[in-house]
Amino acid sequence: MAKTPEKHVVDETSSAPKDGGNGLKEAAPGRISRRCFLGTVTAAGASALISPSALNAAGEFAGWPNRFGMLTDLTACVGCRSCEKACNEANNLPNPSTSFDDPSVFNEVRRPTAKAYTVVNRYQDPKDKNKFVYRKIQCNHCNEPGCATACPIHAYNKTPEGPVTYNEDLCFGCRYCMTACPFYVPAYDYDSALEPKIVKCTMCYGRVKAGGIPACAETCPTGAITFGKREDLLKLAREKITKNPDRYIDHIYGEKEAGGTSWMYISGVPFGQLGFPTNIPNKPLVEETKGFLSAVPLVLTVWPALFGMCYAALRHRDEVEEEKAKSKKNEEEKNG
Repeated sequence: MAKTPEKHVVDETSSAPKDGGNGLKEAAPGRISRRCFLGTVTAAGASALISPSALNAAGEFAGWPNRFGMLTDLTACVGCRSCEKACNEANNLPNPSTSFDDPSVFNEVRRPTAKAYTVVNRYQDPKDKNKFVYRKIQCNHCNEPGCATACPIHAYNKTPEGPVTYNEDLCFGCRYCMTACPFYVPAYDYDSALEPKIVKCTMCYGRVKAGGIPACAETCPTGAITFGKREDLLKLAREKITKNPDRYIDHIYGEKEAGGTSWMYISGVPFGQLGFPTNIPNKPLVEETKGFLSAVPLVLTVWPALFGMCYAALRHRDEVEEEKAKSKKNEEEKNG
């Protein structure tokens, strides 16, 4: 098997939803139309009154069979952190306080943050105390993402290509997604208290959409990260495990966890010994919480949506006014 990352071409016939899923229609700048307001109230109220039987009628995710995914082979990762550096550069994130080649970062277990969408942690190899196993962490891009289910204003979107995207213009900082994620991935940008924003890996959706591959897969020097169609990656993982039973445990993490994820892993060490959550059911989490969601009080479902709508409208108004001010200033300087 070649050790360089596999490069697959995106299916050009697929396309992401065009409306962002927020259901808002523009009125005059900074205003919410009466029809839009009443429509949102009605929709939110209806969602809060859905009966348990209606919720139980929801089916499992079966769409977009050609969606893309990622496969991380933990036996091939050497902890170089090239993926961290590539991710920061691709997402215009600041340089870390500790350089990417400083091994002291492995002295503690890290989680993705607003300044690092992916991190690599080091664990002692239980088979050989003189060796280490490295684990890359980022959003796993669930087939049926709990974050999208929990978000009251649909700031999250599962794209046909596979990545789970996030619209920060809609977010009003409720952080329900952080609680709903079984992998503890979404991070809150506490440095921007007045501009609430959740941050996480997007699987380089813009690059994938344009026919490229995610930055981490492109830069990995050992081929530990492979990008391709999810079904192809599952076949590759099974082939590796079958041909090398002494190297891998018989488990593809992410094939079934939480209903399946777009980011999957194979390993020579039990995943629980590498900090992976191992108590996650195979059903999508929404299947496990239908009874609870049907009993959530109206105030917890309707009002967050209304507040989010107002926040998005006010933010849009501020952006329009700021743009007008810039245009006026430029015009004055030009005439002046």
